[in-house]
Amino acid sequence: MSPHDPLLQFLVQTLGNKGVLTETSDMERYLVDWAGARGGLPLAVARPDTPQQVADVLGYCHRHDIPVVPQGGGSGLVEGALPDSHVPELVISLERLNRVRSIDPLNFSMNVDAGCVLQTVKEAAEAQDLTFPLSLGAQGSCQIGGNIATNAGGLNVLRYGMMRQLVLGIEVALPDGRLLTDMKALHKNNTGYDLKQLFIGAEGTLGIVTGAVLKLYPRPQVTRTALIGCPSVEGVLGLYAQARRHCCDLLTAFELIPRACLELAFEADATLPDPLDGAHPVYVLMEVAASGPADLDAMIEALFERGMEDGLLDDGVLASSETQAAQLWQLREAMLEGQQRRGEHLRTDVSLPISQLPAFHAQAEAAVLESSPESQVIAYGHVGDGNLHFNILPPGHLDDDAKRSLLHELEEQIFTIVGEYNGSISAEHGIGRVKQPPFLESLSAPEHDIMRGLKRLLDPRGLMCPGRILPRTQG
Repeated sequence: MSPHDPLLQFLVQTLGNKGVLTETSDMERYLVDWAGARGGLPLAVARPDTPQQVADVLGYCHRHDIPVVPQGGGSGLVEGALPDSHVPELVISLERLNRVRSIDPLNFSMNVDAGCVLQTVKEAAEAQDLTFPLSLGAQGSCQIGGNIATNAGGLNVLRYGMMRQLVLGIEVALPDGRLLTDMKALHKNNTGYDLKQLFIGAEGTLGIVTGAVLKLYPRPQVTRTALIGCPSVEGVLGLYAQARRHCCDLLTAFELIPRACLELAFEADATLPDPLDGAHPVYVLMEVAASGPADLDAMIEALFERGMEDGLLDDGVLASSETQAAQLWQLREAMLEGQQRRGEHLRTDVSLPISQLPAFHAQAEAAVLESSPESQVIAYGHVGDGNLHFNILPPGHLDDDAKRSLLHELEEQIFTIVGEYNGSISAEHGIGRVKQPPFLESLSAPEHDIMRGLKRLLDPRGLMCPGRILPRTQG
């Protein structure tokens, strides 16, 4: 970009030299996401450090028909925050907008900038003996604005809900340059339309979140983690039903992990021990937490005994220390790295009624293996909220183009089966560009019309994240 370019002159004048990047080498890290997908070269990277600066940049782009894409920590998986490869866009990074504005311990709320890293928010809450419960593998890099824009879920949805349930107030820079401020720290507010919900999960297509009031909870004083070996997915669901009743609202996580995922974890981290004496078809990684006095050990041991009697589990281990608990959770993280190391593979993020998970799992696995017997199904996820990551590792002997073609065909089959169970093709990752075609096919006419109407109302020129969620031509 030339120093005399009007956009560059405006950005430097508004944001200062530190707030603008134009050199290709400086912009490199904004072109790649966690999954390795790569975007095109943007017009520039704007790095505002106040909400008003974000609004000012959007106002300029609105007046001059410049498409923009906001970007957080780069941990998205649907290519929604990557700059377009065909039409140059302005990347607006929220990384400098990273202040914890205030914490109100008595109101159990926190006011933050959208660029705050999730881990920073969690640590600030813990310093006040509180907790912000959103828990993600990428919490050391993902930002609150991105969590809001994608309606992030993670490991604790079972107890605390999605990001949508954790936002009390919101501040948004609108596409025309106005700043919408709805930062009320109210736990109850029933005054008309709840406008903040329009922007939660909108993936930046309706505006850029610049700040939020987050809902906090008492910090758990006691946490117990267990890994349980089960004979089948049906056994896992039976055990979940017992745990849900036996542990009540103290159950914070209930993760389904097949044996194949543990093998991937061992490949990625050879220091990880196999936690149980023998191998089991599937495992449950379970966590229970309490902020007051509760005998969690006795609770879990009673669940073990009942599950064993009913044939729902074969073996289990209860972590005896924080170190051992962290090691069990490391299995969950390492298996993701193991998948990445295998190269080209299919990641899905489907959601089903919890009661239908075993039937869906069996039907989808049979369909995949009938079409491609050499492929390996890796199905794991958050059983407690019906979210299953039904992933596929293709045959290793295929070249990348053949792998991509095969995985596309298998994905279509999986999504068709999801539809038969009235499920969702995206439980928490969002739509972005990657999932747009099947998403559009799943919409009813009223849903499509309402979404298109909202987009035209708030972004009539189609400059906010064009081509994400809805096609570019429908801005």
